[in-house]
Amino acid sequence: MSDYDPASLPDLLPLYYRRLFPFSQYYRWLNYGGVTKSYFQNREFSFTLKDDVYVRYQSFSTQSELEKEIQKMNPYKIDIGAVYSHRPNQHNTVKSGSFQALEKELVFDIDMTDYDDVRSCCSAADICSKCWTLMTIAIRILDRALREDFGFRHLLWVYSGRRGVHCWVCDASARKLPVAARSAVCEYLSLVKGGEDTVKKVQLTDPIHPFIKESLAVVEHYFSRYALGEQDILGSKESAGRVLALLQDDILLNQCDLEQNQWKELLLYFQSESNAGKRWERLKALVNQKRSKRGSHAEKEIMLQYCYPRLDVNVSKGVNHLLKSPFSVHPKTGRISVPIDLRELDRFDPFDVPTISCICEELDRPLRPEEELQEPRDGEREVGEKRRIRDYKRTSLAKYIRAFDLFLDGMERSRKGELLRKSDLQNDF
Repeated sequence: MSDYDPASLPDLLPLYYRRLFPFSQYYRWLNYGGVTKSYFQNREFSFTLKDDVYVRYQSFSTQSELEKEIQKMNPYKIDIGAVYSHRPNQHNTVKSGSFQALEKELVFDIDMTDYDDVRSCCSAADICSKCWTLMTIAIRILDRALREDFGFRHLLWVYSGRRGVHCWVCDASARKLPVAARSAVCEYLSLVKGGEDTVKKVQLTDPIHPFIKESLAVVEHYFSRYALGEQDILGSKESAGRVLALLQDDILLNQCDLEQNQWKELLLYFQSESNAGKRWERLKALVNQKRSKRGSHAEKEIMLQYCYPRLDVNVSKGVNHLLKSPFSVHPKTGRISVPIDLRELDRFDPFDVPTISCICEELDRPLRPEEELQEPRDGEREVGEKRRIRDYKRTSLAKYIRAFDLFLDGMERSRKGELLRKSDLQNDF
């Protein structure tokens, strides 16, 4: 963020929207191949302008109309809403009760602030490379479940620009899900439950569901390095005490036991043993020794409570809920909300994501020889989309737009395959 000054945003946004924002890909995405004639024009957009002026129920007939309005208003933030029964910008003229949200992508919002009770490196809106592992784990778990357990294929994962990630499930079947079905998906995916006053937020019962087993496999892959090492959850008396508090209902260690030597010895061992893995093994040994007859999954529950994704259910279950758009700029950090290439997920670094000031500066650098060859000749005029593509390829935004292109190509191949399949079925009759 050292190169970004929030005060510069009003000067940078016009350049960004004129020369770098990927309007063509954006329209390809939200038009979905023209699934119905009114699909794009009935989509709601909202703009947050300077001084937090909030403008809802924006809608546009074409890519050109959307492009012109964004370049005119230069929004600080863009949010995407539902596809409605009528054009959102005419909602005040529609008979009361008939303006209805019909479709929207199934979306998920994972925010780092929801993990504040289990991360020690940062709090509130702050993030670092240590706690970002939580977002990697969340993507791994949810992406597998949505693809393998629900059969969805077209998932767009996006960095929010500051402290979290969003997922847009774009399959036609996902876009048509009613509120009850969206709530059911969220319930299936939710394991960490309870508010600030709830100490133990994960409760497992026998038999453990296959989905939870798959999720545990992901958590176990990262747990030693992340929780035991980087977060050092057993490294201090205070942090170890929070872990031990999760065991009260699962092993036969009552208040009387707490006053005896075992707990004191365990805490002393944690303080004297520098190897985080050995501290964890010692804790597991005590759990196994004191395990209750009804069966206990204490160590699994601890791992899940510290690492499992925490969902904002209200974002996911509401069809008419708005969510920040990909390629929107975060006003506080200046970072672009970019798609995440899952092939490079473990290497994704939110601090490497370009700021608007960075990519605007990159436009001003001297052209490389190969770029000069692509410059328009004398008498030629390069405008519109061709100029924009040439511009963003010169910046660090390029690889993220390529990832978006790959996602869109996959959706289009799927649509063509479905049309061919339907055509073959009709020919059979």
